[in-house]
Parts: sequence; structure tokens; C-alpha cells
Amino acid sequence: MIPTKKLRIAVLALISIFIIGTLGFHFIEGWSLTESLYTTVITLSTVGYGDFYPETAGGRIFTVILVIFGVGTMLYTIGLLTETMVEARFRSLMGRGKLEKMIKKLNRHYIICGCGRIGYLICKELSQEKIDFVVIDDNPETIQKIIEDESFIYYKGDATQDKTLIAAGIKRARGIVCALPSDAQNLYVILTAKEINPDIYVLSRSEESESEHRLLRAGADRVISPYVLGGMRMAMAISRPAMLDFIEITTRRQSLELRMDEIDICEGSPVVGKSLEESEIRQRYGLIIVAVKKDSGQMIFNPMASYVIAQGDKLIALGEDDNVTRFAQACISP
Repeated sequence: MIPTKKLRIAVLALISIFIIGTLGFHFIEGWSLTESLYTTVITLSTVGYGDFYPETAGGRIFTVILVIFGVGTMLYTIGLLTETMVEARFRSLMGRGKLEKMIKKLNRHYIICGCGRIGYLICKELSQEKIDFVVIDDNPETIQKIIEDESFIYYKGDATQDKTLIAAGIKRARGIVCALPSDAQNLYVILTAKEINPDIYVLSRSEESESEHRLLRAGADRVISPYVLGGMRMAMAISRPAMLDFIEITTRRQSLELRMDEIDICEGSPVVGKSLEESEIRQRYGLIIVAVKKDSGQMIFNPMASYVIAQGDKLIALGEDDNVTRFAQACISP
């Protein structure tokens, strides 16, 4: 039986004893309900002022029974309540200390500001990809949900405050995602984040399309509107359903057929300096290189077989999940 259930039962038992005591004195001694309740309270609390006391034999016997069962129940309830409060406080302090240590160990991680519907989905995806992140939220219900249902590393606080972002490790973070409910809050987080860590990558959510340019001017590297993307996908489902099916197949994690992913070409990778044809990516892994994003930001679509892979390139590969994983591992193994 969990402590909360024990406490609930104890409180209900104590309330029942108060009701029984009040009604017992009322009918046995003929006192009013107010006087009977008062006598029950001072009897169970062992105060005993003496202004009300049972005068009949039945009342005295009833008082003895009430003291035997009632005082013990009251002491047990008070003890259980104290124990629950102390344990909750202890767990809170221990949990906070553990989380602070975990955050201090993180490096090149992401900070997710806001764990609403959008923020929660982002956290789920990053967790499945095994990408380090810290989620910031100050809503007690949201924090409780994170504690009970998820294993996210979290920090309870206001993401618009400097001290909260610093506590979440923004100085060591690789990027920050602004997924707060309003554009004004996201704008403030962007300005604060860029002031503390000018090199941090900032991805922001936009509620209003008019706010997109403001968020970009404030320092956001990319701004995404969930409503605009949702509307475009719904329109595509009507006008170009086959194209939408292809996008969903290649981007959904549950898909076992195809997967589209980006592979970073790091220093020492065996494919650096080789052309796409020489690297035999298609022959050995069955992958199609859809595009290449250069380190400068330039995007090359449908690259030729003669394209020479360079360090810092991001190859957008399309193929079966296992093959994409194998190729990604091969690229980081010198």
C-alpha cells in the first residue's frame, strides 16, 4: 500500500471517529452538535478543559471507548502526515541534487524551453535518438508528468531568466529550442541565450507568421511555425497525396521500409576526398544520396557521381534503416 493511500485511509478513519464522537455525545448526553463536536475535539486531543464532561454512565463508557480508539488514530494520522511531508521534502532535495549533477556532466547538449505539446514531442524524438538534452518548464503539472512518465533530464524554472538558462548549462550547450507558448517569451529567450552564448544554435517556434522575421532578427537560426507546416501537409494530402506518403514513409521512425537521414562527414572519415562513385555508397549500402549540404550552408541537390566528398559535408541519404545506420557508423570509423 503506497503512503498516499495509507494517509487517505487514516484521515477518513479520523473523520469518522469525529463524526461518531459528535453524534454519540449528542444523543447520549443531550448536548448540541456544537458542544458535542467541541467535547470530541478536546477529548481526542487530550486537552480536557473540563467545561464539558459526561455525567451519565453511558456517556462515560462511550468516552473511554472514544479515547481508546480515537487518540491512537489521531496520533497515527499525525505521525503518518509528518512522515509523508518529510519524505516528500527529502526526495525533492535528493532529486534536485541528482539532476544538478547530471546537468553539470552534460556538454554539447540541447536545451528545450517549454514542455507543452510541441516541446514534449521534441523531447520524445531527441530521447529516442539518444541526444543529450535538458528540458526547462515551470508548470508543476508538467514537471510531475515528466517525473512520473518520462526519464527526461529537467530543470524547474522560468526559461526567460538568465539564472535558469545558466543552470541548464547554456554556456556548454550546442543548441536551444524555444518552444514556449508565446512569441514574446521565445523572443526574450533568444535574446538572453545569444547574450550568454553567442555561438549557440537557436531554433524557435513561431505562433504568428508575422513574428517570424522578428525572431530571426533577434538571433534565431531557424524559425518554424507548426500551424504553417500542418496546413501545408493537409493541403498536400489533397493535392499531392503520393508525395505526402513518400515524405511520411521516409521521415517516420516507425517506418521499416525507407529512412532519410543526414550523415556528418567528420575529419578522418574514409570517404573524405573520394567521389560518390569511388565511395561505392550505392553499391555497398544501397543508399541514394539525395543532397549534400556544404559546411558553408550551400545545398547541392541530386549531386553527380563525380562529386568529391569533403570534410564537414552533410550527406542526405535515403535507404533502408539498417543500411543508413551502417553507413553512418562507417563514416565515423577511420
